[in-house]
Amino acid sequence: MNLLLELRDRNGILFWVNAAHVVAAAIVFVLCLSNTTQVLGINAYYKPLKFLLSSILFIGTMNWYLGYLPMDNSIRFYSIFISILFIFENVYITGMAARGEMSHFNVGTDFTRLMWGMMGAAATLIALSTIVVGFKFFSMEKGVISEPLRVSIIWGIMLAGIFAMEGLAMGSRMSHTVGAPDGGEGIPFLNWSKRHGDLRIAHFVGMHALQMVPLLSLLFAQKVRHVIIIALAYGAFATYTFVRAVGR
Repeated sequence: MNLLLELRDRNGILFWVNAAHVVAAAIVFVLCLSNTTQVLGINAYYKPLKFLLSSILFIGTMNWYLGYLPMDNSIRFYSIFISILFIFENVYITGMAARGEMSHFNVGTDFTRLMWGMMGAAATLIALSTIVVGFKFFSMEKGVISEPLRVSIIWGIMLAGIFAMEGLAMGSRMSHTVGAPDGGEGIPFLNWSKRHGDLRIAHFVGMHALQMVPLLSLLFAQKVRHVIIIALAYGAFATYTFVRAVGR
């Protein structure tokens, strides 16, 4: 309860939008259990559930980080802006699941072609706006947080923003599987391909730099140079997963 109150006080906009996402994720989880509709051979509601959970983690993390900064018009605008974009994406993805249709790489009609383009624009804008707001940590007031933590947040935001843009590689290919059509045998829930390259792995690993770089830094870094080593190693690992997927 104290954590929830802290999140609400840090950024009320992101807190309440995230609360709505949690409710939506709970509803979609029930639909996963009760609905047999499939898309590409898997439960249609897995995709919206994954995107809702990812959105919850992203919004909640940015809620916490931005709480270290004074609330000003730029942060308020960013909070409203990404909230609208996340809501748009998740409503469309869930709606298409309910119809038993693909939300991604679906350009079969004028409507789905338009929505596919808008989703790509939304994801790009979320990444770019997050990188922009991340620059505020370069000039934040000294002493609010430790220097290693401040640097780890900067690196986490920048790496996550960069690898979020890796989604453009999937968009340009109109698929996430390398060497085979989408929809083959995959690992449980995440459905990453067991037999072929899968660009979603690098996307996942890279975007979670937002959480992992600060977390690993808190656990293992005492100085800024340690944070930089951790961030570079994590970025190298994310890059490796991308190169490996492309090369398979």
